[in-house]
Amino acid sequence: MRPLNVAYSWRGDAAVPEFDDSGSLTVMDATCGLCARGAKWIARNDHDAAFRIIPVQSALGAELLRHFGMEPEDPTSWLYLEDGLGYSSLDATIMVGRKLGGRWRALEALRLIRKPLRDAAYGVVARNRYKVMGRADLCAMPDPDIQARLLR
Repeated sequence: MRPLNVAYSWRGDAAVPEFDDSGSLTVMDATCGLCARGAKWIARNDHDAAFRIIPVQSALGAELLRHFGMEPEDPTSWLYLEDGLGYSSLDATIMVGRKLGGRWRALEALRLIRKPLRDAAYGVVARNRYKVMGRADLCAMPDPDIQARLLR
């Protein structure tokens, strides 16, 4: 597993396809209802259109996860990349909130919870996301704001 805090470490990884890695990138499950809602949340609140979404099911998304020691089939795998650094679990959600700004910066309060507890809580939600939120097809969503952000 490569550390998440080495800037642009994927650039030297031959398995990761070349892509425009500028801006804020989220790697998320394109078949997950919760992830689809997350994508809508980002699109609705990202007034600068800085975020792009990479489906886990794409070759790029799968290789980025593998690069950081995550498995694309693992329901707890979600990744946020900003300024070349990677964040996962609730840390990724906190960083997205920070980037979106405004009231979403309040997600920083999650840092008050010890990391092992944050990661455990995230894991419970992630493993049960299909049961609770159902399935969706993020890539087929008609929302033009989401479609414009997809990087496949």
